[in-house]
Amino acid sequence: MTELKPHAAHWGTYDAVVRDGRVVGVRPFERDPFPGSLIESVPDIVHAACRVDRPYIRKGWLEGRRKGALRGGDPFIPVSWDRAVRLVAEETRRVRTEHGPTSIFGGSYGWSSAGRFHHARSQLQRFLGLGGGYTGQVNAYSYAAAQALLPHILGTNEVLLGRTTDWAAITRHAKVMLCLGGLPLRNGLVTSGAAGRHSNEINLREAAAAGLRFIQVSPNRADVPDWCNAEWIPIRPGTDTALLLAMAHTIVTAGREDRDYLATRCVGWDRLRAYVTGEADGIAKTPEWAEPITTVPAATTHRIAMELADLPAMLTATWSLQRADYGEQPYWMLAALAAMLGKIGKPGEGVAYGYGSVNGMGEPRQEVPSFSMPATRNPTGAFIPVARITDMLENPGGTYDFNGRAQTYPDTRIIWWAGGNPFHHHQDLNRMLRGWAQAETIIVQEQHWTAAARHADIILPATTTLERNDIASSGRDRFVRAMHQAIAPVGQARNDHDILADIAEELGFRDRFTEQRNEDAWLRHLFEQWRQNCARLGFDTPDFDAFWAKGWWEAEPPKRGEEYTQFAEFRTDPEEHPLDTATGKIELFSETIASFDYDDAPGHPVWIAPREWLGAEQAKRFPLHLLSFQPATRLHGQLDPGRVAAADKIQGREPITLNPEDAAERSLAPGDIVRVFNDRGACLGGLRTDPGLMRGVAMMATGAWFDPLEPGVPGSLCVHGNPNVLTPDIGTSRLGQGPSAQSCLVQVEPWTEDLPPVRAHIPPLIEEPAA
Repeated sequence: MTELKPHAAHWGTYDAVVRDGRVVGVRPFERDPFPGSLIESVPDIVHAACRVDRPYIRKGWLEGRRKGALRGGDPFIPVSWDRAVRLVAEETRRVRTEHGPTSIFGGSYGWSSAGRFHHARSQLQRFLGLGGGYTGQVNAYSYAAAQALLPHILGTNEVLLGRTTDWAAITRHAKVMLCLGGLPLRNGLVTSGAAGRHSNEINLREAAAAGLRFIQVSPNRADVPDWCNAEWIPIRPGTDTALLLAMAHTIVTAGREDRDYLATRCVGWDRLRAYVTGEADGIAKTPEWAEPITTVPAATTHRIAMELADLPAMLTATWSLQRADYGEQPYWMLAALAAMLGKIGKPGEGVAYGYGSVNGMGEPRQEVPSFSMPATRNPTGAFIPVARITDMLENPGGTYDFNGRAQTYPDTRIIWWAGGNPFHHHQDLNRMLRGWAQAETIIVQEQHWTAAARHADIILPATTTLERNDIASSGRDRFVRAMHQAIAPVGQARNDHDILADIAEELGFRDRFTEQRNEDAWLRHLFEQWRQNCARLGFDTPDFDAFWAKGWWEAEPPKRGEEYTQFAEFRTDPEEHPLDTATGKIELFSETIASFDYDDAPGHPVWIAPREWLGAEQAKRFPLHLLSFQPATRLHGQLDPGRVAAADKIQGREPITLNPEDAAERSLAPGDIVRVFNDRGACLGGLRTDPGLMRGVAMMATGAWFDPLEPGVPGSLCVHGNPNVLTPDIGTSRLGQGPSAQSCLVQVEPWTEDLPPVRAHIPPLIEEPAA
């Protein structure tokens, strides 16, 4: 008998095709015009050989090898659920008593489930908060530097995360769009909370058909689709701030700045102008000054700047641009350039970040309440910036600066992870391995034997979304989707909520954690709260049973003529509608940021040469700038064991792309296996070439599961191709403390030895207990 079960994931909405208790296929959601290929991997992932089938304990942990022990090479011992729950509860109680609640790190950063009830991080942090507290994380790997900066200068992160200017408004009013980092369609395959309608390509095609001119500033021509007919301006990675400053100089020299806008809606123009013209430091930021930094011809810089001044324009940058040394600076200077031209708040014009970074950015939508678990307060209030995990582990009690505050790292004894994989997100994995050894106990709730599970002490098997009921919702999508359980849990896997409820029972607070609700009761309760919130805003919604039977609900899109432009009210009346900045205006110079006295993030945007870039001394040893990106074949590391990701690999290795001339210089040909290396580590990759990639630049997708040749040995070659063995683990600045993965120099050489097997997708060594 074949059944269809409505479901949703971050990569799309679909019906699971179920036969004889197995997921055997998928059928795309009928309302999705561009469902993409990622959903094809769903059956492979649910029934993968690398599923964690029962609870496990690291043998060395059971034998007392805890703090100081390098993890990753030990075998695992299967245990019963009762024993696993008891061990976790005992260890949690011990550490809280001996070291305090902040010694438990419950970051659990990751996309986890598109379902909002079984969202693993929400469940874990609810458990830890009700249990007495923990140390958490703030901001996101994707855009941490921007999250710290933008509230200071624009008063909001909506320009990054929320309702940005509609594509419909851009298409109707703008004539040119400056795209730093391009508008890559591959990123539009995913959105947090799932997508019932993949709209990026639709919106982009409509804009191109309407005659919008695209100016792409990026090292990779493919970052904008060919049919956009974009003008491609290749730029040396990490130098966008210099280009923007040179454009500003051109505009000032031509007298084309909007002086009224600058006088009435901005503060700090005098300080920024003095820097641009060179009055402040003796260096005029001319196009000629920028050319040797960026490799963009001075005449091109001048021409593009004047075009932006002459025409209605939208200025945008991908999220990846600020994941680099001093990544706050290009974002700040892009906003400053838009303000100089008086664009911010004009219909379809201005500045926004991320149109090419995730599905649904700029999608016309209603402000529908989100469906979600209620937040639970962390009684300790303790946190670290999201990308400072290794620093925390290496420096217990150490101090650091973050966004104007001096903070202290906790003394971490337990790391508890659910619904995420730090061995995908984090940088400099060999350094992280050494820091990982400083924890006494690492607990992971996982579905598969990812690197996070292989480097843990206690592994609790979790269900996939197909093995439970839930509801998916996203602020960037107008659909709310039912997620019906399709199959019984695989092996001994259990829902995160049920796992944590049993541990809470051992610790004496089960009823507070569950509120005496099971899965069905929670879904009905949360749905009714969502319905009430919708009713207050005038939305008509069905009752739970009707919604569950249909499988989805859709909010009507805005009508034509109701296009949204961000900051429009502020532009019309800045006194009546001030920004939520310190001055109520756009801050081209921020007294607040200046008061922090950070040399790596001063009071206005500046050019600071990156620590790693092609203009640096170390480029003589490592002459390729590596850009790591989100692939089209999976979501981060999710779906890596699936058929779509596998079909893209070369002899089982993650592809790395070079310009053909860079490949020829190294006697390499497409299909060759290469060693990619720097002083931090090395990995293998399969070579591709592309003449549309700048010389001196290499590109390699993130997400191939970390697979060291010698498990548990820092510095061992990753045979699968995880680029985070190469990327630096250093904060963007003391202001944002975001990741700087895009500032990374490497060398590439032929691999001439026997090709080692990839073992990332098979279980690790397991020792069955004696009978």
